[in-house]
Amino acid sequence: MATHHGKEGVVTVGGTAVGELTSFTLETTGDVVEDTSLSDATKSFVTGRTSFSGSLEMHFDESSTEQETLIAGASISFVLLPEGNTAGDASYTGTGIVTGMSINNSMDAIVSRTVTFQGTGALTVGTV
Repeated sequence: MATHHGKEGVVTVGGTAVGELTSFTLETTGDVVEDTSLSDATKSFVTGRTSFSGSLEMHFDESSTEQETLIAGASISFVLLPEGNTAGDASYTGTGIVTGMSINNSMDAIVSRTVTFQGTGALTVGTV
């Protein structure tokens, strides 16, 4: 089994790599619906709907094109590439709505920016 270093990760939004990216998170969830009958001795469930959300963390860069693109309410198309963008690497492709954007400015740190998103539609899992 291969392992990968975080420095290999790449994220593109609208076909352009997100600059100054420091980390990203992708979370997928699936609903379950109980279908237990009154006479059943144990509970049973069936698969419901799925959803996904995530966050992008980056250094703040006022000259970056993401400054206008990654703002609350914006619709985005993205590709998350946790192991890089070489042929055969894993990819997660989808669309979403930016649900929040925050800027963190600490006295002894690099100014950072965090963008959160809620996926819309299906998340496509594949390879580059």
